[in-house]
Amino acid sequence: MEQSKNTETKPKEVWISHLCDAPREVVFKAWTEPEQLKHWYAPDDCTIDILSMDVTPGGTFQTYIHNPTYGDCWCKGEYLEVVYPEKLVFSIYITDPEGNRLADSGKDEKWPGTIITTVTFKAIGDKCSFTLHQTVPEELAKQTGAYQSWLQMFNNLDSLIS
Repeated sequence: MEQSKNTETKPKEVWISHLCDAPREVVFKAWTEPEQLKHWYAPDDCTIDILSMDVTPGGTFQTYIHNPTYGDCWCKGEYLEVVYPEKLVFSIYITDPEGNRLADSGKDEKWPGTIITTVTFKAIGDKCSFTLHQTVPEELAKQTGAYQSWLQMFNNLDSLIS
């Protein structure tokens, strides 16, 4: 007897690679030091406040992004893996201003409640290539503007570290 096969395929998730004209250690620190992060980790025309940040395995963070077009966004997450200067893995979810987790992300009903972000850093001579992977369908990230926001933020990162 022939077994039925599951034909449902998982949607392609977000994968973005970026090359920085700076050493890997410099780029890694830009991802992990609040004073640097606040200068690039928000889309164009937005600002971010790093309310708390403990970049250690099990450490947490809380941020507040002010977006004049789409409204404010509070986020929390946990660092699941930190390997200097090679890898960061963290969870992230949307909260209210008091830090309470929201069931609705406000982006789209299909948007995951918790996203896992993995960033791997590679040294290429005196430059750094990093790859970001997020557990969000790429098509959904493009529809909501999240994908485009990453590209803007990476341009801001380039301006900060060059």
